Amino acid sequence: MTAMPIARANGIDIAYETLGDPADPTVLLVHGLGCQLIEWDDELCRAIVDRGFHVVRFDNRDVGESTRFDQPVDVMGVIAAVAAGEVPEVPYLLSDMAADAVGLLDHLGVDRAHVLGVSMGGMIVQTMAIEHGARLRSMTSIMSTTGDPDVGMPTGEAMSTLLSPPPHDPGGACRTPPSATTGVWGSPGLYDEARLREVAGRKWDRGYDPAGTARQLAAILASGSRSAGLATVDVPTLVIHGTADKLVQPSGGERTAEVVPDAKLLMIEGMGHDLPPPLWGGYVERVRGHIATEHP
Repeated sequence: MTAMPIARANGIDIAYETLGDPADPTVLLVHGLGCQLIEWDDELCRAIVDRGFHVVRFDNRDVGESTRFDQPVDVMGVIAAVAAGEVPEVPYLLSDMAADAVGLLDHLGVDRAHVLGVSMGGMIVQTMAIEHGARLRSMTSIMSTTGDPDVGMPTGEAMSTLLSPPPHDPGGACRTPPSATTGVWGSPGLYDEARLREVAGRKWDRGYDPAGTARQLAAILASGSRSAGLATVDVPTLVIHGTADKLVQPSGGERTAEVVPDAKLLMIEGMGHDLPPPLWGGYVERVRGHIATEHP
């Protein structure tokens, strides 16, 4: 297994990989909760590169080969505190994760980038647009939400699955069918069990850390609503959401498109909370068209 390059960004180490010609406009890919850079499918990245872009994918803090934190976090306690209107103490917030991404751009010498985030990654790029808008050429927010409690919430089944205890040994991780989660919130009938199992094994090899995922979830919960900030964003924005998403229900994407000025909304029939290859044709060209018109 080849180690990825490491950038010192925002005071921590961020593992990353670049694809394509650095002279081309950069597309920064930001993944979701507990997800590593290898979960950006190579063929999907190549499809973006082939359309004339330089792709950067990276491990967020607390996953893969990036810096791990060690503070324990009580997710249920954070949920209770937020529900009670309190401000919970957590190791970090989405603002810190957005600053990590900006720090990576600094390391790469990229002044402005197109940013594309999925799920938690969508929340991170939204935060980048609010707090670091001058660094963005465009924003694409996929299967994400604004942080408002009345939209984008998981179904009961998806919430139960999300909060289920993870396996604590590599054998358990390999024995657990990916469909145990993707089957709940993925695109119905479109996920590839063998491919998901292979990626799960690679994730384990690079550094599977349920505690890190819990800290990321705490950051999401404690960061609150972004709607007021999003209403001030002056960044060309495309919002994509699946009609079959049970983890972040479609109302989250709809609200995002409502509050961001002049945002465009693309709803994809039958898409759940994943990016299965059979649906790439439904949005890759739309993303290309969105970002191709937004760079000098």
